[in-house]
Amino acid sequence: MTATPAFLKDTQEVLSAQGFATGNIWYHGTSSALVGSIQEQGLKGSGDQAILEATKKTMATIGNSYTETQEPVFLTPSKELAYYWAQQTVRNRQMRIQGEEAAVVLEVNLPDELNQQVKPDVGAASLLLLKEGENYLAYLASLYQANGLELPQINLMKAERTDYLKLLGMAYSDQDIPAEYIRLLAE
Repeated sequence: MTATPAFLKDTQEVLSAQGFATGNIWYHGTSSALVGSIQEQGLKGSGDQAILEATKKTMATIGNSYTETQEPVFLTPSKELAYYWAQQTVRNRQMRIQGEEAAVVLEVNLPDELNQQVKPDVGAASLLLLKEGENYLAYLASLYQANGLELPQINLMKAERTDYLKLLGMAYSDQDIPAEYIRLLAE
């Protein structure tokens, strides 16, 4: 994993002992290969069609059936967290799709009616029990520590819904997000 570019470092402004500050501006980490489509069509749940097709082919090759699930649009209140997830997206795509891709962060500036649809991602509890989740929690702890804070202890199975957003920076929207509210962040 590469270091977060300086222009995406924002936890000093958005992270406190109470967790992440939220508002109408969110961030979404993704692959540079998907930016053109997102700029045309917006952010769509389960929007990475290339990965869906690759997964279907893999499952067919090994003789298993594949049932698509509708994923929401994942968001975070921090550019640094979005960059972390962007790197994961690039890594996952490179395992299945050839090509040069880079981690990118999109700023999502939502009007109030769409912002009210953003929810804490409590479904992340299952992810956090896996190796990927352990890696995320370690990264998150490093961000808290870099800002002179301790990562709050959280019981993933008994946590308040809002803890997933406030303490862990994990949110989602079941609503697709139109392109007009999305901007690619660049130096």
